[in-house]
Amino acid sequence: MAERPIASGWAWTALALTLVFGAVLLWPVPHELIDWQPGLWLRQPWRMVTAVFVHYSALHLAANLAGGVLVSALGHAARVPVRSVVAWLVAWPLTQLGLLIQPELIHYGGLSGVLHAGVAVVAVHLLVSGPVNQRRIAAVMLAVLAAKVLHEAPWQGALQQREGWDIAVAPLAHATGAFGGAICAALAEWGHRARS
Repeated sequence: MAERPIASGWAWTALALTLVFGAVLLWPVPHELIDWQPGLWLRQPWRMVTAVFVHYSALHLAANLAGGVLVSALGHAARVPVRSVVAWLVAWPLTQLGLLIQPELIHYGGLSGVLHAGVAVVAVHLLVSGPVNQRRIAAVMLAVLAAKVLHEAPWQGALQQREGWDIAVAPLAHATGAFGGAICAALAEWGHRARS
C-alpha cells in the first residue's frame, strides 16, 4: 500500500510540534531531573528522550523553537513519507546515546541535535527517492550539514563558547544527530526498497 504524502506530512509536523511544545511545556522543570547525564543512562534511559526538552537559557529555547519550526516546514514541504518520520523518531534517542563517546559532557539538553537529525533524514530521503532536481538539492544539503558539523569541531571539547550565545554549545550533539538521522533514514529507505 502506498503511503499518503499528506498524512505523512502531518505526521512529520506532529513529531516536530511534539518536540517544540514539549520544550515549552517542560521549560520550568529543573534541568537535572530530565537532562542527559551519561552516568545515568542505564538506570534512567528515558533521559535519551527527555533531554531535548531541556534548555539552559531563553535564547537557547528560542533558537531551538525557531529551528523546530523550520525543520517541520522542511519535512512537510519535502512530503516525506511515514518511514522518514519513523527514522527521525528513532534518531531522537540515538542522538543523545551518541554523546557517550564524550563522557566529559556530564549534562546535556536541547533540541539542536535532534533537529540536525531531522534535516539529515529529509536530505537522505530526497537523495534516495526524490526526482533528479531534489537529489541535487539533497546532496547540497548533506554537504552543507557535513561541513557545518566539521567546522564546529566537536573533537575540540565537549562544551565550547560561541560568539552570540549565552550558553556553552555541545557540538557533538549536532554531529551525533546528523549522523544518527542519516543512518536511520538510509536504513528506512533500504527497508522500503527491499519491500518494494
